Amino acid sequence: MSPQTTGPETVGILGGGRMGAGIAHAFLLAGSKVIVVERDAASADAARHRIEESIRRSVERDPSLDANRIADRLTTGIDIAGFSDAALVVEAVPEDRQLKEEALGRAEAAMDPTAVLASNTSSISIDDLAAARVLPDRFLGLHFFNPVPASALVEIVHGSSTGADTTARAQDWVRALGKTPIVVRDSPGFASSRLGVMLGLEAIRMLEEGVASAEDIDAAMTLGYRHPTGPLRTTDVVGLDVRLGIAEELERTLGERFAPPPLLRRMVAEGRLGRKSGEGFYVWNEER
Repeated sequence: MSPQTTGPETVGILGGGRMGAGIAHAFLLAGSKVIVVERDAASADAARHRIEESIRRSVERDPSLDANRIADRLTTGIDIAGFSDAALVVEAVPEDRQLKEEALGRAEAAMDPTAVLASNTSSISIDDLAAARVLPDRFLGLHFFNPVPASALVEIVHGSSTGADTTARAQDWVRALGKTPIVVRDSPGFASSRLGVMLGLEAIRMLEEGVASAEDIDAAMTLGYRHPTGPLRTTDVVGLDVRLGIAEELERTLGERFAPPPLLRRMVAEGRLGRKSGEGFYVWNEER
């Protein structure tokens, strides 16, 4: 493998939820050592279980993979000091500005100054997050998509202070994962969230107005426009709470066209968050 397609030897990931686990899975399969840090021991154990289960599914699809060898490269725990060995650290905590700012500060304090720090934010301004960074030229956005193992895309968001070398390294690392990088300038919602959320919000409004069922709205996009999944099923996979948070951020920065529909707010308040809660616009179970 050429240096242009070699991933970082060690990757630190702060946050081992669905997205953090998926990012860990991708780098593990690409040959990196991965250190996942969580807020407490129980969460760290849950992250390890989540990642090992994802590895098991990969091995089922490709028996040439060695699950034990892959898992041996994984460390989970609560000690952020291990990030000192990482060439790349990815923040993957929930989409909350304060949480992300705190997490990025903790990660940066533990990192080697030559390493790259990335946020997996899907909507928060990279320039805003860079304002408190000690080395903003080594900071950028790495927006992975859920589910990470199946997604072919990673959105690289470069801020006004992001160094060209930092962006180039990130592109190489994404290619080493077998994924395609796109590079976008820091702007509200970047490219993917801005378009995806707009489509999702309009689909929710149509459902709210009784225009058609969730299944038929989604079929209009999968069969009529060849989208792989419809906007309502996609919202279930992403999480209605996540989509609400992004919409609120975009409404704040881009105006009322991104205002969340009342139906979305009501479903989140009721705990109907999509696949992760078992019910959203669809009912989810292990077979679905």
